[in-house]
Amino acid sequence: MNTKIFCDIADLKLIKKFNKKKIVKGFTTNPSLMRKAGAKDYKLYCKKILNLTSKPISFEVFADDEKKMIKQGQEISKWGKNIYVKVPVTNSKGKFMGSVINFLNKKKIKLNITAVYNAKQTNKILNKIDKKTKVIISIFAGRAADVGKDPVPEFHKSIKLSKKFKNVEILWASVREPYNYIQSKQLGCHIITVPPLIIEKIEKFGKTFDKLTTETVKAFLVDSKKSKFKI
Repeated sequence: MNTKIFCDIADLKLIKKFNKKKIVKGFTTNPSLMRKAGAKDYKLYCKKILNLTSKPISFEVFADDEKKMIKQGQEISKWGKNIYVKVPVTNSKGKFMGSVINFLNKKKIKLNITAVYNAKQTNKILNKIDKKTKVIISIFAGRAADVGKDPVPEFHKSIKLSKKFKNVEILWASVREPYNYIQSKQLGCHIITVPPLIIEKIEKFGKTFDKLTTETVKAFLVDSKKSKFKI
């Protein structure tokens, strides 16, 4: 599987930098990343991002009820042809947003369904969409692993369920380390969205174990000399 790498970032300077990298095929954002980047006016900030990239990019709705999500989703979709409207699989009360997913899908709006953790949720999403309009399903691997849950079986099942849908891509979200990229490829994920620092580490893949050993020992030696250790 040729797993595409998206960059998970909302910082304008970093988007401009990483947009130039061939390894980066798209971008994902969320309200938390937007806030961290200093966004005040959501629409204006998204427009600034769109001026920097023509690659696929996800902008998330931030309402918590269906009617407002639908309204926001329709508005966001108008801002650019490369936009995927990001919709959480449930709202903050745990209610499945199937009506939102179904409505926007019927309007031929590209979607990225986020905060997904298991194949049961994937199946519920698939039951609400057609087999034509593009849909990304973002499964949060790192956050699941953080609480002792193995996300791999859920990816296996979700990928199997989605095979009947040529318009659906499974995305590995919530990356914790560069090796997650290898795991996503082995599983057959279509996309992995990665923070900038980890993308830079992925670009350095290919070092031998011997090279890593030498670099590690050199680092120990440098720090020992700087500390002027004596026995």
